[in-house]
Amino acid sequence: MENDQIVLEVSRLSLAYDKRIVLRDVNLRVMAGEFWFFLGPNGVGKTTLIKALLGMLPVQEGKIFLNPSFASRELIGFVPQRCDLNPTLSTTVSEFVLLGLAGLRTEKKETLERLSWALEKMNLEDMKLKNYWSLSGGQRQRALVARALVRRPKLLIADEATKDLDLSTTISLMRSLTDLNRNENLTVLFITHDLALAARFCTHTALFINGLVRTGSCQVVLNSEDLERAYGVPVWIHQDPTGALSVHIHGEGTPP
Repeated sequence: MENDQIVLEVSRLSLAYDKRIVLRDVNLRVMAGEFWFFLGPNGVGKTTLIKALLGMLPVQEGKIFLNPSFASRELIGFVPQRCDLNPTLSTTVSEFVLLGLAGLRTEKKETLERLSWALEKMNLEDMKLKNYWSLSGGQRQRALVARALVRRPKLLIADEATKDLDLSTTISLMRSLTDLNRNENLTVLFITHDLALAARFCTHTALFINGLVRTGSCQVVLNSEDLERAYGVPVWIHQDPTGALSVHIHGEGTPP
């Protein structure tokens, strides 16, 4: 594949807070159109790596290459773990989503087109005039994603975007992101500690293990030995004839 299809590449990267090394010798290559899961328990450096990729944390050692088309980061959409809006402010869903255009210059017609597209992709068209704070948790999370999508990004980074959502809402949101990945060729980096979610939706995985990161296809990286090292409990992986993966964590029923 041509080099211009490389979205980002990390070489021998080490990251630290003050003198405390969090990640060391990380190597990662993300190609256009891939759906990556950054996977591991809480506190292992997933968000730390994202901060470095976004330019929010200096590099201790190594290099980060970002495709030149992303240099201004205008084509990067970011979904944070939680909303940073003041809950006392009455804000419509449309107003909230348009906050994602901060730093971009768009004409009124283009702004409305972007808004309409983002609302449609997150199934929020009928809620655009509602107060953001009147929405359910799942609807608010969709609005957060729409706020990132309004930039029409080529790379979407979502940090624990399904945290605290129920199963049906989580699956619905993941299916929407999968559709964008497949139909819009949107490259996705999805940060989570949810093993079952990764097994169901990922194409590629970065598994965080004690300060190191193992990367590659899900079928290779999601193996019982490395998952037990990462999570500290036995994990069984099952692959059906279609190649789909499922996981079983020790203590949760009978393994396959």
